[in-house]
Amino acid sequence: MRIVVASSEAVPFSKTGGLGDVASALPKALSQAGHDVVIVVPYYPQIHAKSTDTPLVEDIGVSLRLPIGQKIVEGRVLKSHLPGTSVAVYLIDQPGYFDRPGVYVENDQDYRDNCERFVFFSRAVIEVVERLHLAPDVIHANDWQTALIPALVAVEMRQVAGYEQQASVFTIHNMAFQGRFWHWDMNLTRLDWKYFNWQQMEFFGHLNLLKTGIAFADMITTVSPTYAREIQTPEHSFGLHGSLATRREDLVGILNGVDTEIWNPATDPYIAQNYTADTVDEGKPVCKAALQKRLGLPVRPDVALFGSVSRMTSQKGFSLIGQCADVLLDQDIQLVFLGSGDPYYEALLSKLAADHPDKVSTTIGYSEELSHQIEAGCDAFLMPSEFEPCGLNQMYSLIYGTVPIVRAVGGLADSVIDASDANRVNQSANGFSFTDFRGETLFWNICRARSLFADKPTWRRLQQSGMRRDWSWKRSASEYVRVYERAIAKRRLETECDGDGK
Repeated sequence: MRIVVASSEAVPFSKTGGLGDVASALPKALSQAGHDVVIVVPYYPQIHAKSTDTPLVEDIGVSLRLPIGQKIVEGRVLKSHLPGTSVAVYLIDQPGYFDRPGVYVENDQDYRDNCERFVFFSRAVIEVVERLHLAPDVIHANDWQTALIPALVAVEMRQVAGYEQQASVFTIHNMAFQGRFWHWDMNLTRLDWKYFNWQQMEFFGHLNLLKTGIAFADMITTVSPTYAREIQTPEHSFGLHGSLATRREDLVGILNGVDTEIWNPATDPYIAQNYTADTVDEGKPVCKAALQKRLGLPVRPDVALFGSVSRMTSQKGFSLIGQCADVLLDQDIQLVFLGSGDPYYEALLSKLAADHPDKVSTTIGYSEELSHQIEAGCDAFLMPSEFEPCGLNQMYSLIYGTVPIVRAVGGLADSVIDASDANRVNQSANGFSFTDFRGETLFWNICRARSLFADKPTWRRLQQSGMRRDWSWKRSASEYVRVYERAIAKRRLETECDGDGK
């Protein structure tokens, strides 16, 4: 199968969140399964220059002249490869749009021309497909930044000889970000205004690019089965539950995978001692002591060490941590935080560390090395999100034998099985899961975890239950292939019906 994956970011070329991980890990897994995969991403020179491990890119001599609104915008196509694979990566270079310090924002403000930037990128993806004769069976677009692509495929590309059956798949990574712009930005797309209607591109008088992808794609996916159900409800759809309800037969939830070449305690170069599910009792205490020592916490094997690597926002459940912090710190526990985000929560967690240096460590910022060491060294991981489309850290934790404590939403509900009496008896339990978004509920579950941590045989079973399951992208990629097959079959059927005049 030939697949083109279009994304606004992809590791190691660019990353702001989970989308960047998925946009490289999925193609890598698809390629390993024997498929011909190409990635198309914007080229961000300033971000590229800051990285020490970004692959070299070359100019392949392909220039672009694309209509954006009433003007023609020029650019060029660069080429690289996903490290360690045969996956080609085409980078769209347009300095006016992409030679900036940020991908989407600067100084906490969205770029005012974000619509124009990603309309250009979406048209560039179509141009690359046609000019380079990639002839994909499927074009796979991701999130609002590439959501115009399914519309361009349906309205324009299928009018080109050889592309009549071109299939499109659109993945929603987070419903909260929809690409909503004022209605006159519809002109930038160069599509007929007839598509600016309540069923396709219009949303309460605005252009909504996420809705556009939902309306025009042959198949729609999102990043976990539970999230696929949640986004069809008013509570989690951010207003688009009606659009998703009309496409429910074409909507599939696929839990993201983990790149186990990077996240694997048996081979991880960042941690103090490597270990497996069979040797977790030997390796994890060494990693725990090394983490405590690095962060200046008392080196105590007997104390339950809880960790968090996250954006520090209310959505990630830090409001709950704030609600129960005082009573929580009356317990004999240790807490480790790594991340950044809302200045309020950064200040709160920093103060907890200053007031309780023997119990709390807070690191503002991000360190890949420290994030691996937290996953390996902690006993349990805190992830009490208000909503979580998929989540990756809970899966990292399960792989590392770090028992997650989560709120049962989105991908957290699909990956973490609560340590109830029944689940412990049938040995399916691998963590702690709750539904109420309250600080006292989080506190009670931390106490549950602390109690079971003292029961070493039970704790070991929780660890091994998580560590022995396959969390790799191999599983997820096979599910995407089935979605691609459905999209292709749907296009062929519709083309045949159109040809018969039906």
